[in-house]
Amino acid sequence: MDQKRVVRLNQLKNKNMAYERQVDEHLDRLDQSLARLHTLIKRGENAAASRFMLEGELKDRFEELKTIITISRTGNYGARGVQNTRSL
Repeated sequence: MDQKRVVRLNQLKNKNMAYERQVDEHLDRLDQSLARLHTLIKRGENAAASRFMLEGELKDRFEELKTIITISRTGNYGARGVQNTRSL
């Protein structure tokens, strides 16, 4: 395999690993938010739970995941020519 091809394969592998790390981080945040939502519902704080889902942290977590997925599908590239997979 020629050197350029090896370098390109390593670049793709690194991008994929960075994407996977980001997705894992955001999924962990989503899990934490869902645990908070569960606690609100369990306490009977339905109005607070509704706000939490529609206007608060849970909505933000879904938006973050949506953004990462959209970037990965569109191949949005940053200034350095790599995929824009920075933390949101």
